[in-house]
Amino acid sequence: MNTMQIGVAGAGAIGRRHVELIEASRDCVVAGIAAPSPEAKAFASARGIDWYADHRELLEEAQPDGLIIASPNALHLAMALDCIEHGIPALVEKPVTDTVMAAQELLRATRRSGVPVLVGHHRRHNPRIKAIPDAIVAGQIGQLTAVVGLWLLKKPDDYFDVAWRREPGGGPVLINLVHDLDNLRFICGEIVHVQALTSNKARGFAVEDTAALLLRFANGALGTVTVSDATPAPWSWELSSGENTAYARENQPCYLFAGTKGSLSVPTMELWSYPDASGWFTPLARTDLVAANDDPLAEQLRHFLAVIARREAPFITVEDAMGTLAVVEAVQQAARTGMRVSPGQIVEQAA
Repeated sequence: MNTMQIGVAGAGAIGRRHVELIEASRDCVVAGIAAPSPEAKAFASARGIDWYADHRELLEEAQPDGLIIASPNALHLAMALDCIEHGIPALVEKPVTDTVMAAQELLRATRRSGVPVLVGHHRRHNPRIKAIPDAIVAGQIGQLTAVVGLWLLKKPDDYFDVAWRREPGGGPVLINLVHDLDNLRFICGEIVHVQALTSNKARGFAVEDTAALLLRFANGALGTVTVSDATPAPWSWELSSGENTAYARENQPCYLFAGTKGSLSVPTMELWSYPDASGWFTPLARTDLVAANDDPLAEQLRHFLAVIARREAPFITVEDAMGTLAVVEAVQQAARTGMRVSPGQIVEQAA
């Protein structure tokens, strides 16, 4: 395979991680970094990478084979549309756009142009996440009945020195829980109804610090999800999975999947069931499901290169990612109104 030229728009934490992964790959190189800040320019200069103040300059001058969009959410649509106009495939970080209405516009553009756009819900590339639907389909836990999701962490006080993190849209529902909602959609199927409560009592900011969700899946399973970024706790994907070495790993689950034949804790990957048809008083048997521990961001980059070469179709499409964003908007609407909200109706209304 020829060495591909990959541009990166955005030089925050995730943008810099993408740059590191590209530099570590044998199959691609960094075509340039586009971000207007002096810090981004210094980062690019220190690594000997061409720097551009604007992503359009990068597209026109460097003419990369693909562009990774790791900019603020509100810029995703415009940047992705510019990629499509130039015929350049894009990897857009999650969420796909800042609103479902914007995602609908991007979806129409991808359908008209045929230019592939991959969305960066990278956790779907984690072998442990990929293994769970297979276990469910294989009947290892029987009919799915209930799901529990937890995202409980304490963000440091200086995290909120950035003003937008104290405002609506900067809280854990959109910034963090979007990952978990995407995982649950991928594993359990579509979420058809959402009820939610949010609270800002811990910090008193305009944005929520805590939320409680009640979900109904299309297959009839029910789910509860609790999120708070104001509590010291080990129950979150960040701390449980070991996926990001910046976090101290804790051997605790953050998801529980319960079925008629057994239950599965994730990412500890412990399968619990009765050894025979009995139950209740019979001791449970535990089996450990084996899954690789590969870096999902590295696998996502490999996949993006294959998407650019048209060897693979995008694993997470704009339409699919829009479904996750619709669940987030449903959570926000349900919390605001006290009503049960359908993510599917939000997608239809934005079309």
